[in-house]
Parts: sequence; structure tokens; C-alpha cells
Amino acid sequence: MAQQHPATPAAPGAGPSIFGGPGQAAAGGVTTQISVSSFATTLTPASAASSNNTYIMPNSPLKNRSPMDGYRPKVTRTLGQRPACLVNASVTYCGDNQIYAFGGFDQYTDEVYNHVLRLDLVSHQWTLVDNYGDIPGVRMGHTATLYKGDKLLVFGGENEHRTYLSDLIIFDLKTAHWTQPQVTGPIPKGRARHAAVLHEDKLFIVGGITGHDNYVLDDICYLDLKTYTWSRSWRFVGRFDHSAYIWGDRVWVFGGLSEDMDKVSDLWWLDLKGNPAFESPPHIGSLDRSGLARNATSPRPPYQAAQSPVVGSSGYAANSRTPQVNTPSFHLKAYAPPAPGDISALKFVSGTNVPSQMQGIHFHVYSSGTLLDFVTPAATITSKECSLSALDLGALRWQKLAEGREIFKPGYRWHYCTMNENGTKAWLLGCPTEAGAIDLGANGLEEYLSDIMEIDLRRYGFLGSNLGSEVRTDLARPSLRTRHVEPPSKGLGADLAMLFNQPPETGSGTDFLVTALSRDYDEDEIMGSALMHTTESDESSQTWLAPDAPTSPPIHVHRLILQARWPHFARLWASQMAEFHTKKMHIPEPYSVVKAFLYYLYTDRIDPTDDDAADNAMADLADVAGLLVMSNIYNIPHLRLLCVNRLSKELDVDHACITWYCAGLANEEWLRKRAACFCMTHWGRVVRTVGFQRLPRSALVELSQEVDMEGRVVGGDELDMIVGMDGRFGSDGSSATSRRKESVSSSQTQMLETEDDDDDGMEMS
Repeated sequence: MAQQHPATPAAPGAGPSIFGGPGQAAAGGVTTQISVSSFATTLTPASAASSNNTYIMPNSPLKNRSPMDGYRPKVTRTLGQRPACLVNASVTYCGDNQIYAFGGFDQYTDEVYNHVLRLDLVSHQWTLVDNYGDIPGVRMGHTATLYKGDKLLVFGGENEHRTYLSDLIIFDLKTAHWTQPQVTGPIPKGRARHAAVLHEDKLFIVGGITGHDNYVLDDICYLDLKTYTWSRSWRFVGRFDHSAYIWGDRVWVFGGLSEDMDKVSDLWWLDLKGNPAFESPPHIGSLDRSGLARNATSPRPPYQAAQSPVVGSSGYAANSRTPQVNTPSFHLKAYAPPAPGDISALKFVSGTNVPSQMQGIHFHVYSSGTLLDFVTPAATITSKECSLSALDLGALRWQKLAEGREIFKPGYRWHYCTMNENGTKAWLLGCPTEAGAIDLGANGLEEYLSDIMEIDLRRYGFLGSNLGSEVRTDLARPSLRTRHVEPPSKGLGADLAMLFNQPPETGSGTDFLVTALSRDYDEDEIMGSALMHTTESDESSQTWLAPDAPTSPPIHVHRLILQARWPHFARLWASQMAEFHTKKMHIPEPYSVVKAFLYYLYTDRIDPTDDDAADNAMADLADVAGLLVMSNIYNIPHLRLLCVNRLSKELDVDHACITWYCAGLANEEWLRKRAACFCMTHWGRVVRTVGFQRLPRSALVELSQEVDMEGRVVGGDELDMIVGMDGRFGSDGSSATSRRKESVSSSQTQMLETEDDDDDGMEMS
């Protein structure tokens, strides 16, 4: 006899959702916590198969999951043969939890090294690596770039005689063996403190210093690693101690020092796309003499290279004093022509989120199309004044990810920074500054790389280079020039998207129905849909949808895709629950959130695209906030990462309180604090949004208490005086030039960090 399942009762007194629209009767009891094993024993396959009811997917977070606390990177003391006082060495993460340090000089003895050291990030042990082959001479100010996961490409630097080098040496990480390949083409000038970046088997070299007078180079060139042939050099931007990155078919250069020895905050980029000079390999053995004549309009005199010493032989002993210099090519002694392609520059003058390059020690690294600026403590600033900021290279907009002691522990000075290839983790290496915490070496000198701090960038919403830096062309429209030729596949996600929500009679093969909350919202009140969150009901709540309960139109999906991509669904499938026999399931969330969630399962993405077929499935910010909570409910880390990334980048007034509220539900403490700070800064505008007015009373009180107990809102003449002193208002870096003087509540506010290290409150003045 078939077992009877009562319908889910309506939630008594259900009010309107804070995200728009009335409360739904179908949402009653939706937060039921269900034991899969006990429920599976209650329903036999026979009884389930005869049932026509629709199972309600539970949407309560797992009760045994611990809440996430505020993230703060941890500092760890290293062991073993720690490097002593290395300056201008190369520090490179080489995969397999290992960091390699090479070269540099001792700041106390001024001795230059060519040692190879390895730091194991699991045991935190330093080891001096025995190395063989064509061991390079001592050097500092060089670059070491990871290539193909098992080789380090060491280029340039200067030796103990302050001779600038232009050689390339390759260190095999597996065999600890050095080789010096035979290169052809116009060898660039010897240089140090330059930037090197790898792109499509080409090693790009940008800028640096050279010559007896530390002449600042403004050139760019590359080495084709397939043929070991150098390209010619072109004029780009004069920099040293800067950073370089290639993303979106552009070479990006930021920071460092200019030709006038000034710290700069401007961003330069060079377009590579469609330029044969960068896309085609250089001609082997050819010498381009077209640029020998100096440009008459150039403001700079040509660089006259000094006579170079003879190149040393291979097989150097460790710390040998033999100079190793390649003779510069003839044509590079003349002034180089401008780089082909468009050259652009942007200077960041000031702003609350723009990090000042004049204070602190800066480290610039790149991840998923974003420049990260670590402003670390120095003699002039403390850890409370430091920060981690990010510049989106697509939007050219700065945002501050963490400030002061949220990221930097007091009492440390950091000297090197490196990042993994995926761009999800960074490491700072340095030493303590407090007298009682400093280790002394065998000769009584301070250890320089005794401590390491690991920063998990995923906690700040970074996707990693494998996910975030890809050009979004897989869902682009097909070309209008395509005639009757079958278009090629645009990727698995795009192909599956064509089958998403297509009735089975269209030949799509869909075999499962999913419904959501009814879409009968008041169109005049709706401001976007995010997750409707209700308080948890008791364990006796039922899990079957009433036959007459209003629902959204059905969404047609493939059970196999849900099983493969949704772990919670797969567990239910493995337990032979009833919904897999009825082929119907109800998810008590807003329709747009459910549809966006299912679309993510098909495509692995939540970002907007230009594909017409995807327009109705892609999520707006309110839906992304709902997806964030669903990622926490069903424990889908990748979806969580996508949501945090997009919500943090696109945080705005209309969605700030929704982001804050849903980040709290999803235990995303960093995003919650960032949204709260945004709400406090733009309080007058946020309190007038529909999302704020629909917050539950308890949430309104909690959001109001995000401000420090001594905080207050200022306005009118007092606000004019404060803005006149520093002008630091507005998250976009602009000053508040227009404001309502009549209303104190509509003024913008300034966030001040408290003196207490453990106080997470905020002050407003």
C-alpha cells in the first residue's frame, strides 16, 4: 500500500520577502533538516514510484558545519639553513609546495652569491641545494621565471664588479642542473632590477637599469624559447624595480621607479594583439638595422655601452668571482624605435582605495586579470597603516581588500613576495623587527628570511588565473559571415547550455523537472531576487509539496548533469530517494535564483555574457547573493568563489545591504565586513534602497551596530570641514563634492581604524 505524505503546510504569518514580492505559501517548512539515511529507510522504491508528489529539496545549512571566522593570514617561523640578509635575490614559487631563492647579496658583508636555496612549505625547512652543470656566476637584481613547471629561467642581473649581465641560464628543478643555451639574434643590453614575464613560449624583458650611471632602460624585447632567438628591442616605458604582466593580449607595467628616480603610481600597457612583431617568431640570425639612426625628436641621448669584458667559460664554482657578460648587439647601442602596437598610460592621483606608492614597501603581483598591491610595513609606517588593494585591469578600478592588522601582524618586515602559478596563493618572506623575536645567525647578524606569511587569495574572492584570466569568448555569438558550415564547438559549457531548459519534445533529452517559488511578485516592488531565508523549523516539518501549492514554471534539466555536478543531489540519488522516481523536485527559492543555480551546473559560470540563449539564465547581483547562500547550503566551494568574486567587484548602493545580509547567512565574514563598511560609507543612500527597507528588524539592528559605539554621522558645515581637510570620500576614489547639508543621515562618512588590535568595530567621524 502506498505511503501517504502530507503536504507541506504554509508558513504562518509569512511576510513579504526583503528582496521583493510577497511571501510564498510553498516556502513553509522549506528549511527542514533531513537525514538522508533515515528518510531512505522510510520510503521503499515501490511506494515512492507510486507517489505523484513533488519532493522539496531542503535548504538549510548543514548543522555540523562550523561557521567561518574572519580570515587573517598566519606567520610561520622557518627552520634549517635560512638565508642571511639576502638583497636583490630572486624568490620564486616553483610548485609542489616549494619556493626557490637564488643569488642576491649580503646587506652586511656586501658579498654577492650564486647559492640555490629551497624552502619546503610543508615542513617550513630551508635547504641549500647542491647544483651542477654550467653554474652561473654570482649575481643580484636578476629575474627567475618558472617555465613549464620544472625549469627556472634566470636572466640578467649584475655581478660583484657591478657589471650588468645579459645572459640566460636555465636551472632544471628536477635534476638541479644548470644549462646555458646558445642564443641567436640581437642580445639585449645587460641589466638588473628589470621585469620578466612569460607568455606563449616567449620571455618578455621590460626595463631595468644598466651602465655605470644606472641608466634607466625604457625598452621591451622577448626571447623566443622555441628557437632561443632574441627579438629586437623597442621603446616602451622607462622603469626599474617595477612589475609586468601579460593579460588580455596586453603587456601591463605598474609601479617601480622612473627615469627621475621617483616612485610612480601610473599604469602602462602595450597592445600585442594583431601585431606580427610579437606574434611571429623573430628571424634567426638576422639583424634589423632599420632603427640604427637615432630618432631626432627623442628627448633622451643615446646610450653608449661601455666595452664589455670577455664572456666567462661555463662550469663556475659556487660564488666564483668570474664575470659572465654577453656582448651587446651592435644595433642596440642606438636609440630603439617605438614599440609596435598601441601604448597607453593611466595615472592614479588619489582616492580612498588607491594605495600611495610613496609609503611602505610595495609588492605587486597579478592574478586573474587583477593587480594586487601589498603595502607592507616600513620604517615610516606601521602595520595598521598597511593594506592589500586590488586593481581590476578590465575596469581599471581599485578596491581595498584588507587593511592594517586584518592582514599584517605587527612586528614584522617583509622583503620578498611570490605567488603560485594559479594566482590563488601568495607568500611574503621576511623577519621580525622586535628585539626579542630576532634570530641571530652564526656571526651575530640578523636573519633576513626567517619567517613566511601565506595569503590565501581565495578568501578575498579571487578565482585564480585558470578561471579568471581567460577571455570570455566561449559563449560569443557566431560570426554573421558563417554560411552553411557547421560552427565549431565553443566549449563544453556552451554546448550544454544549448540543452538547458528545453522541453524533451525538442529532442534535448531532458528527463527531470525542477520548480521554484512562484513568480507572482509585485512588479512595482521587486528590486531583484535573492535567497528568501526563513528561520529553521523543527525536525517534524514535512518535505512534500502540496498539490495545489503555487510554483514557478518547470525548468527542464538532465538528471545525469545534476547527479554529476551537484554533490547533494548525487547523495540523494545514491540513497534511492523518492524524487528520483517521480522525476520532480521543488527548490523553495526564487525562480531566478534556482534557474541561475541550475545554469551554473551546466556551464560553470554566473557572469553575464552576450549570448542571447543565456540572457534569461544569467544572474544579476541580487541573484548572485542568493547563489552565495545556496553554495553554502549545498557546500559547493567553486560556486561560492564565483559569487564572492563578483559580489566584491560589483558592490553598489542598491545591493550593498543584500550582499551584507546574504554574506552573513553564508558565513562569508570578509565579504560581510566589506559590505558593512560600504553601507556605513554610503549610509544616506543605502537606507533609501528597497533592499534596506525590506531587511528583517533583527538585521536592521545588526547592521546599525556595525558602527563603533563611539561613532556618529556628520553633515552640513561639519562635513564640509572634514572633507576640506582630506577630501577622502567615495569608494571610487573621488571626493565628495556634492552632498545634502540638510540631512545628517544622508552624509557620507569616514572610516577610522581603532587602536585596539582585536577590535573589529568601525568609527565614524
